[in-house]
Amino acid sequence: MKLARTLRLDISDDNVFEVPAASGEWAISGGFEFSNWTEADLKGKARQAFSNGWYSIESGGRASFVGVCDITGAELERLRQTLAQTFVEVYGAPDIDAAYPVACDEIDQMRSMCEDFEDNTLLMVSRRLTELGVEETYQSRAPQDASLEAFAVHGSYE
Repeated sequence: MKLARTLRLDISDDNVFEVPAASGEWAISGGFEFSNWTEADLKGKARQAFSNGWYSIESGGRASFVGVCDITGAELERLRQTLAQTFVEVYGAPDIDAAYPVACDEIDQMRSMCEDFEDNTLLMVSRRLTELGVEETYQSRAPQDASLEAFAVHGSYE
């Protein structure tokens, strides 16, 4: 199974996102956060998060780049639980039972996209508001000589 981890190629995310994600955090598109936004919401760092920020499941921060890598079943389940809890605590879901299937869908969408790419593929997201809502497009860059392990830690330090 594959998912994506945030990458910090330089310090620019510190300057452009209100809450920058650390390198190595598991990420999804996070477009759900913008579902009710209008042009009036697109100001300052919020505009940057909307325009091209991936969402870190672990910190709720944003990153400009993610890289595709393997994920274990246990890690995947932990992320589903974490995101469901975030939906309750931050985004107003009524309870975990209601939030869990939505969290699974969000993660599975990202997982499905990542399955189409080789490990270490770099992904970027771009969003724009349309009359029908938020439109997301994705770009990828094939892996180079350096592996993601140079940027992201897989597993734990324990």
